[in-house]
Amino acid sequence: MAHRVHNFGAGPAALPLPALARAREELLDWGGTGMSVLEHSHRGDAYEAMHHDTLLRLRRLAGLPDTHEILLLQGGASMQFATVPMNLLRPGEAADYVVHGAWGDKALAEAKLVGDARLAGKHPTCAATVRDEDLALTPGAAYVHYTTNETIHGAQYHQVPDAKGAPLVADMSSDIFSRPFDHARHALTYAGAQKNLGPSGLVVVFVDKGLLARARTDIPQILRYQTHAKSASLYNTIPTFAVYLLREVCVWLEERGGVAAMGAENDRKQRALYAALDEHPGAYELPVERDARSWMNVVFRLRGDGAEARFLAEAARRELVGLRGHRSVGGVRASIYNAVSEASVARLCELVRDFARG
Repeated sequence: MAHRVHNFGAGPAALPLPALARAREELLDWGGTGMSVLEHSHRGDAYEAMHHDTLLRLRRLAGLPDTHEILLLQGGASMQFATVPMNLLRPGEAADYVVHGAWGDKALAEAKLVGDARLAGKHPTCAATVRDEDLALTPGAAYVHYTTNETIHGAQYHQVPDAKGAPLVADMSSDIFSRPFDHARHALTYAGAQKNLGPSGLVVVFVDKGLLARARTDIPQILRYQTHAKSASLYNTIPTFAVYLLREVCVWLEERGGVAAMGAENDRKQRALYAALDEHPGAYELPVERDARSWMNVVFRLRGDGAEARFLAEAARRELVGLRGHRSVGGVRASIYNAVSEASVARLCELVRDFARG
C-alpha cells in the first residue's frame, strides 16, 4: 500500500482510493485490450462503450430526467463562465447573477464581456448567501446564475434561490454529488471535475433540452452546447483518461449507496468538524454565518499572533495537508469533499482540539 497523507486540498482534490487503484491496475492493459486507456482512440469501440456507460452512471446518480442532456466538455468551470452566456444570452436580453463570493464575481465579469449581465444581488462580506427577498431580478431574464458553494469563503446555498420563473443556472463545481440536489429544477448545472468528480481538465454540464434548442448558433461551433449534445460529447478528442477516472468515481459512489448515502456521510463530517471548532471560540474564529456554512469547505482563522503558522506546521507534522486558506483571504481552509474520509476528518478534529488546549 502506497504511503498516503490526509489531503484537505481545495482542488485538484482527493480522489477515492478504489478509483486510483483501478487506474493503476489497468494503466498498461485496459480491459484486456493490450493498451492503456490513454492510448485508445475516442472513436474506438472500447472507449465509446466506457464513455456512454459514464453518461448513464452520471444520469442515475443525479436523478436526471430525460428532459436534460449531459455534456462532457474540456476546460473547467472558469471556461463555462464565458461559455454559458455565449450560448444562452442573446442580443437584447439580460442575464441576472447572484453573487456571494469570488467565483460568482468571476462568472459575472466574464458574462459582462459577452452581453448584458446584471448583478441581481451580492452579499457584502461573502459570509452568507443572498436571501430571495434581497434579489433584484430582471423581468424576462435569459437566465439567473448562482454558485451553489463558494470554495474560497466557505459559504454554501442550502436552498435553491427563487428565480421567479427564469431559467436557473448553477455552478456546482465544489458540491456536485455531495448530497441530493434537484437538478431537474435547474435549466443548466455545470461542475469542474477536480473536486468531487475526478481529475482536472473536464467539466460536466446538465442542460435542459428546451433551453438547448434555443441556444445561440452564431458562435464558434466548438463552443456551442448543441454541437456537443448532437455528438454525445464526442465531437472532438475528449480528455479520455479524465472520463475514465470520472467513470471510476461514479462506480465508487454507486457502490457506497449513491448521492443520498454520500450526503449522510458528508453531513456527519461537517458536523464533527464544526463542532470541534465551535468548542473553542477563544482559539478559532468562524467567519461564515451558521446557516450558510459550507459542507465542503470549512474556513476558519486562529486567534493570536503566529497561531495560524503554528497550526499549519503542526498539521504538516501530522500529515494533514492542503489546509492553507486561499491566497486572496488567508486563514485556514479544510476541504472535505466526497473522497475525504471520516477518518481523515477525525484526525483533523483531533488536531483542532489538541491545538486549542495547548
